[in-house]
Amino acid sequence: MRIDKYLWCVRYYKTRNIATTACKKGHVRANGAVVKPGRDIYPMDKIGVRINQINYQLTVLDIPKSRVGAKLVDIYRTDTTPKSEFEAQELLKYSKDYYREKGEGRPTKKDRREIDDYLEGDEKIK
Repeated sequence: MRIDKYLWCVRYYKTRNIATTACKKGHVRANGAVVKPGRDIYPMDKIGVRINQINYQLTVLDIPKSRVGAKLVDIYRTDTTPKSEFEAQELLKYSKDYYREKGEGRPTKKDRREIDDYLEGDEKIK
């Protein structure tokens, strides 16, 4: 089975087109090498997938005939992703502590002055 179809069948990607695009961009590796979407996979292959800044690692156990339900995914793959990948994602959420909420628009004049003061101390950028 093609690797893009396999990743779609075991529900790593919502559509097969998205899985194909991820393969073309180099987000998918099989046995340590970047692969094209048409590469065949076999049981016991090691696959690495990068989705949302998390590097998932899985081992192929069996090849499904078609897309499977979420409860049956574990029959066809073993997820060997280390816990540190998920912890890094949690830390990334907390590091994005923004002063302004997303969608509030451009900084006001007061905000701009505070940013300038913070970056340059008391000296203004000329």
